[in-house]
Amino acid sequence: MRERMRFFDTAPRRVALAALSVALLAPLAPFACAANGDGTVFDGDGGGGSGNQGQGGAGQGAAGMGGDDLGFDAGNQGGGGAGGIINCDPKGTEDDVDGDGFTETEGDCNDCDKNRNPNAVEVPTEPGKEAFDENCDGTIDEVVVSLCDDGLAVDSMEPLDGARAADLCKVSAGPGDWGVVSAQWTMADGSPPPLGDEVNFHLGHGLLSGFGPNITTRHGASVLALSSGTARQPTDPGYQSVGGFIKGYTGSHPQGFPKESPACPGTSTGMPNDVTGLEVVVRVPSNAYGFSFDFNFYTYEWPNYICSQYNDFFVALLTPIPPGQSDGNVSFDSQGNPVSVNNSLLEVCGCPGNPPNPCEAGNKLFDCSLGNVDLIGTGFGFDGDDGMDHASTGWLKTQAPVKPGDQITVRFAVYDSGDGSLDTTTLVDNWQWIAKPGTTVGTAPIPK
Repeated sequence: MRERMRFFDTAPRRVALAALSVALLAPLAPFACAANGDGTVFDGDGGGGSGNQGQGGAGQGAAGMGGDDLGFDAGNQGGGGAGGIINCDPKGTEDDVDGDGFTETEGDCNDCDKNRNPNAVEVPTEPGKEAFDENCDGTIDEVVVSLCDDGLAVDSMEPLDGARAADLCKVSAGPGDWGVVSAQWTMADGSPPPLGDEVNFHLGHGLLSGFGPNITTRHGASVLALSSGTARQPTDPGYQSVGGFIKGYTGSHPQGFPKESPACPGTSTGMPNDVTGLEVVVRVPSNAYGFSFDFNFYTYEWPNYICSQYNDFFVALLTPIPPGQSDGNVSFDSQGNPVSVNNSLLEVCGCPGNPPNPCEAGNKLFDCSLGNVDLIGTGFGFDGDDGMDHASTGWLKTQAPVKPGDQITVRFAVYDSGDGSLDTTTLVDNWQWIAKPGTTVGTAPIPK
């Protein structure tokens, strides 16, 4: 086991890693990220406005959820515009003029609009815009109560409960019906849990009501927690200190990894240890062009093991791989760093003195702009067993593109690198659908 070191100031060279803007990766070309008074705005989606823009623009169809905190320029605030209207002349109830896979007999309530059919997600209507019945159930803008995660057991072994905790609520009834097709607990590379280590593996997933006294869920009653230690709050049964619980098994790197951080040249990441993950297969609604989810990454490796082989990871791997990417990982920071100990978005932290104070670690400067209060009661804060603060990113939002009606696989995984000594925990919550074309891959902080 590595000896845990107390934090000390490093050499005066400071390379700023704490940028809060995020460069986006879009098909064939990068796009810029801008910020305004409403928070980070992802630009470059090629679309514009809400509704009646090209083939979509119906706003955020997030299982009944409304807009998002970041102002992603991907239709999240809305519209309700049908968007897919074409010039057509249906000749009978068996026609499928708009090509959405449904005839009038099969429940299509407007065969001239490909975004209105029984496989669409209902989209809230922006004030002043025309309202539509996207899912053709006879009700416009019905409130879809997607609180499917109430009463889930912390230690549930049912992977569908893990999907529910992340707010993937609707289960597909079969081809032609959007929703979750299947879910399974998995290693980072997609292989099954390790034989003989199943007990320790399953300690790495938990369905939590919060994380310490200051972190609540982003939506609903539960949040999915994945950990290279125990995915528990310190007050939960079965909790083990994140400062030294070695579960004793290794795994293989996922596709595209090991992926070294550009901020740490010459550093080699160690083998994955103590991996835990959840993989979900989902059918996309016929009017969804992207999705988003929120996550919060905690690491005990900060500040002592920046730019070392002990580089713990959270990965979110999407299949099919988004256009323009060499692998399916969709969560990374503004400098191309994967979400790891070395990512620039670690802003919940603090140094000795009166926090929040900037911190030097690994010759890098961390602004610690969010202070250290959100670490209290999590095991990663100054109430931990070594009497010092560690770090988290705070809540971030990742978005990624999908094709309407497609079947996708998303694998969330957390693992230690180099050894299993000091642990990492990630919270995942608030899955939402984006009902507008042009969604790009990106991750950005959610303003408090």
